[in-house]
Amino acid sequence: MSARIVKPGEGQATGVAGDIYTIKTSGQQTGGAYTVMEAIIPPQAGPPPHRHTHEEECFYILEGEMELFADGQRDVAGPGTWITLPKGSLHYFRNIGQTPARMLILAVPAGLDDFFIEVSQAEGTFSEKSPPVVTPEQIEKMVATAPKYGLEFAKPDE
Repeated sequence: MSARIVKPGEGQATGVAGDIYTIKTSGQQTGGAYTVMEAIIPPQAGPPPHRHTHEEECFYILEGEMELFADGQRDVAGPGTWITLPKGSLHYFRNIGQTPARMLILAVPAGLDDFFIEVSQAEGTFSEKSPPVVTPEQIEKMVATAPKYGLEFAKPDE
């Protein structure tokens, strides 16, 4: 791996489940050690409850107000909050504010970035002002692809 500087607006943007995840440092660039992404979550959006069986995950909230749920703990957090999720932790996050929220995501080891690339809406079909649209086809693709990446979506009774 060599040193890199990634400026605002740079990186590979992916549109997944209504959110934008921009890969700032990919697993390919780190030899699979980790990936870093910037997430932009529109108001009232966020992923469904899920767990990662392959990686640890950390979030750092940059902007906005997020509802966080992890392993039975629920909290509301804003800028400057750091969240650490061990492998297998059932979690979700939701933007409860009126403006887009932004956070950094660190996944160790890498692999989550490859999932986002595989299930993303076509690049250029979304932006912060026009977030990705959640379609039944994308949800179907996410559910079918998730096991390959050790991603499990929670059942309604969990």
